[in-house]
Parts: sequence; C-alpha cells; structure tokens
Amino acid sequence: MNGLMADHQLERLCSPAIWAEGPVWLPQQDAVVFSDVKGNRMFRWSRQEGELSLWRSPSHYANGNARDAEGRVVSCEHGRRGISRTESSGEVHMLIERVDGKRFNSPNDVAVRSDGTIWFTDPPYGITGDEEGYKSESQVIGCYLYCFDPRDGSLNIAACDLQRPNGLAFSPDESLLYVADMSIVDFPTLGRSELRVYQVDGRELSCGRRFATVAPGFPDGFCVDRAGNLFCSCADGVLIFDSQGKQQGKIDVPERVSNCTFGGPDGNELYITATTSLYRRVLNTQG
Repeated sequence: MNGLMADHQLERLCSPAIWAEGPVWLPQQDAVVFSDVKGNRMFRWSRQEGELSLWRSPSHYANGNARDAEGRVVSCEHGRRGISRTESSGEVHMLIERVDGKRFNSPNDVAVRSDGTIWFTDPPYGITGDEEGYKSESQVIGCYLYCFDPRDGSLNIAACDLQRPNGLAFSPDESLLYVADMSIVDFPTLGRSELRVYQVDGRELSCGRRFATVAPGFPDGFCVDRAGNLFCSCADGVLIFDSQGKQQGKIDVPERVSNCTFGGPDGNELYITATTSLYRRVLNTQG
C-alpha cells in the first residue's frame, strides 16, 4: 500500500479523560488538542515538552475539532448545540447554533475545506442524556450533514441520507467526502456500521454509497493520509483502508478508539484518542 504504514510501537502519551475525542494537530504549537467530552473539558499535549495541560474548562461538552487555514480551532459543542471557533487570542466565538431558527441536535464532528467552508455532522448523542450534553428534545426532523460558510453565514444541508452521521474527512484533493454512519448503535438490526463516500459538488454532495464496512464495533472518527488511505476507529484499534475501500492493515489499541489525526513535523505521527487516553503511533512513509 502506498502512503503511510504503521512501523513503530504504540505509545500511550497520557490518560486524563473520561471519554477522549476529537484530536486536532496544531503545527504552530507543536501540540495536539483533544476533547474530554464527558469531562466537559479539553486538553493540550505538547510534543516538545511531552507535557499535558488543561486547555479549556468547561468546554461546553466539545466533541470533534478541526483546524482552519488560519490555525484556529473549530469545535463541535454538544452543550451549546453549535459550532464554535477559538481565535488566536484564545477568545471563543459561536459561529452557528441554529438551522432555520431551530436548534441543531448536537454537532459531533467537523472538517474544514480549503475554501473555508465548515462541514459538520449532527447526530443526537448530546441530547439523549446528560453525560455528553443536556438531555433535550430534538427540534429538527433528522440527523443531517451540513455545510456552513462563516464568511457570509450561509448554511445548507449537504446530505440527508445518513442515519447517524459521525466522523467525516475529505480526500486529499477534496473531490470526495467520507462520512461514518454508526446507526447500528441505535438500530442493531437495521442500522449501519460503515464508511460512506460522496462526490463533492460545490457545497452539495452526490448520493452516497458504502465505502467500507467497519468491524468490530463501529466507525466513529477517522482521518485520511496524503495518499488517500483512511485510518478509521473501531472497537479495538484503527483499521487502515486504501482508497478503494480494501482493508490493508490494523493498529491494535488496548482501549476503544474514538478518533485519530495526523501530526508531527513530517505529518507521519498518528495521534489516537481512545476512551481515557491519547496515543501516538509513528508511521513510515512508503512511496
């Protein structure tokens, strides 16, 4: 398989969380920021210092995070049921929290395209109880994938054929968007446990199709390497799929994995959030 291949041993960097999620690499800080959703806080792990610090508390039950072109952190907040952005000054601004006057369910994961648009999924997991947000009734009729442009405030539903959309990531050329559907959690006999793929057409998506089935467990968050390979969470590790959806390998992790992202000076370090911990696996680049 071309791209990044697992090589070094898995390292547990820290274990501060109740449920670790949403790692995002900040190159200007040489650090990873990640959420502790159930702990209502966010942490920062410094690569240079090898030290953990509290980044934000409370975090409004932040879950998924992404970095925009200016290096700002864009976060999905279950508590405020919207998308926030952390400015370089440290100030946090809410970008959007309603669709046609109705509150979102609980934005879960986010990806920022190179044109500045923010794409995010909106399953109900932050409103079904008080562990990851605040128990509330849904105000919308479904669980959609949205595209938001912070420059003009425009919002559109990009996909509505997902049952429980979760993680999402663009292909390297941004012509495809991959989305996790983990509806098997809520619908054991009829739900999905798969990655789906869509052609990107401006701010709209084509009809989706199954890209890969994920087992054991179900897909949560994932990331895509420079060669188009997908590194996807599952119950006991990270599955590696090539750009055709064929499984090429697996990284075993001793806790249930929630998400992962690439980082490090060369982009070849895979940072993995799994239950209580942040892990790292250094990968080899193969041409």
